[in-house]
Amino acid sequence: MHIVYFSPTGGTRKAAYIIGKEIDPQATEIDITDHTRQQNSYELNGEDTLLVAVPVYGGRVPSVAIDRLKRITGHNTPAILVVVYGNRDYDDALLELKTTIESNGFQTVACIACIAEHSIMRVYAKGRPDSDDETILKNFSEQIKTKLVQLKNGESFTEIQVKGNADYKIYNGVPLKPRAGKKCTQCGKCAALCPTNAIPQENPRMTDESQCISCMRCIAVCPQNARKINPLKLFLSIRAFKEKCETRKEPELFI
Repeated sequence: MHIVYFSPTGGTRKAAYIIGKEIDPQATEIDITDHTRQQNSYELNGEDTLLVAVPVYGGRVPSVAIDRLKRITGHNTPAILVVVYGNRDYDDALLELKTTIESNGFQTVACIACIAEHSIMRVYAKGRPDSDDETILKNFSEQIKTKLVQLKNGESFTEIQVKGNADYKIYNGVPLKPRAGKKCTQCGKCAALCPTNAIPQENPRMTDESQCISCMRCIAVCPQNARKINPLKLFLSIRAFKEKCETRKEPELFI
């Protein structure tokens, strides 16, 4: 098994790791978050299994992740698809991921929607996936393992139907863009790890807002805790999403 993930702040990788390693403890990982890997291509055969995990931004898969996933091809290769959202909703993201992966030569055998701590409004789904999520996801993994064995033995299955609208929800990003404060030492770690190369290495205090996808990775990796988003905008966003995000959602399996 190959576990492929786009995970700027670590929540998506954590969920993918729980599922993938339960199915195959020897699974290899491919991190497509790093902008230096954007040109890498991978080809899997029918004997491989792909697990791909992506975060949900505004009900969609980040376009940068879609672009990198298009460089992974299969030959009727079994695929397990995972979307990870911050306890609001995943809207069209799972359908978008499924359509993308299947168009690249993969056969979907299972889909999972699960929850991780919101990357911007971290008060929502704080600490998730937690121990309860892990128990559920491992149970899902056992069901998927059974199906993979059946598939290998030649059993056929009907196409998996997932939630979503083929006329995908429009997502134009969010106005919350991290900026460097006085604590910034210009070490360059944020620039090196930015998924979209939105922070110039020669001047890491700056952010190209047209390239920034508000993934919050620069905040997560800054050793000086120097990068922040506008606290008033953050407060207003938390208040605006309270009704939609405060009730605990649970993982879902489509198999």
